[in-house]
Amino acid sequence: MNVEITDLTRRFGYTRAVAGVSLETGPGVFGLLGPNGAGKTTLLRMMATVIPPTSGRLRLLGRDPGGYGPRREIRRRLGYLPQNLGYYPGFTVTEFVEYFALLKDMPPGQVPRAVAAAVEQVGLGDRARAKLRTLSGGMLRRAGIAQAIVNDPELLLLDEPTAGLDPEQRVAFRGLLRDVGQRATVVVSTHLVEDVGAACTEVALMEQGKIVFHGTPAELTGRGEGTGAAGDAPLERGYSAVLAAARSGTAVRS
Repeated sequence: MNVEITDLTRRFGYTRAVAGVSLETGPGVFGLLGPNGAGKTTLLRMMATVIPPTSGRLRLLGRDPGGYGPRREIRRRLGYLPQNLGYYPGFTVTEFVEYFALLKDMPPGQVPRAVAAAVEQVGLGDRARAKLRTLSGGMLRRAGIAQAIVNDPELLLLDEPTAGLDPEQRVAFRGLLRDVGQRATVVVSTHLVEDVGAACTEVALMEQGKIVFHGTPAELTGRGEGTGAAGDAPLERGYSAVLAAARSGTAVRS
C-alpha cells in the first residue's frame, strides 16, 4: 500500500480537524469527498508532509515521514497540488514548473523534457512562455497540476484540482487522472461528486474529521437508493444520504 493511515488525528488548539482517521490505498484514483470544513484539506496536508499529525500512524510509500531522511525521500516521489498554490507572477509557465522540478531533486538533465511533457499534458503547451500573471484562473490551476505531475510521482495528492476549470477542461483532467492512476496512487480531495464518479475507483467521505463512508462510487450510489435524499444524480443522492445518516448518528462505515 502506498498510503497507510491508522487512527490519525490533527488538532489546532482545541479544534480536532482530523479525528481518528484510518485508511489504506494503493495504485488507482481515490476520491476524498466531504463538505467544506470536514477535514479533507488537513488530512491531505499531513499526507503531503506539510504538517505532522498530532497522533496516530502515517506511512507513505513504505516510509514513516516523521524522520528527516524518509520525509525527504517521500517528497522526491510525491506530487502535491494544495488548495491555494503560491507563485511568482513574473515566472513563465515553464519556469514555474521547472522550479518545482528542481525542488523535488530531479536530475537537471531530465528536467527540460519532463517540464515540457507536463505542460503539454495539462494543455498549456501553447502558453509555455506566458507569464503567470497573464493567465486565467483555470490556466493557473492547470499550471499547478503540471508542477504536481512533473516528477511522474508515485503518490499524487490534489486538493480541489478542478476549481476554475471549464467543463471541457474537467473532462480532459479526468482522463489525466485515470492515466496517472494506472501506475500511481492518486488522492483527489473535492466537493464535486461528479468528478469522483467519473474518475475514481474508490471513495471516502469525511464529515467532522471522520471517515463516514469508504467504498466504491457504485456502493456510495447505492446508499441513496430509496432514501429520498437530495441530489440531481444517483451519486449525489448517495452522498447526501450518507451525510444525513452521519449527522444523525446512524452512519455505518462501509
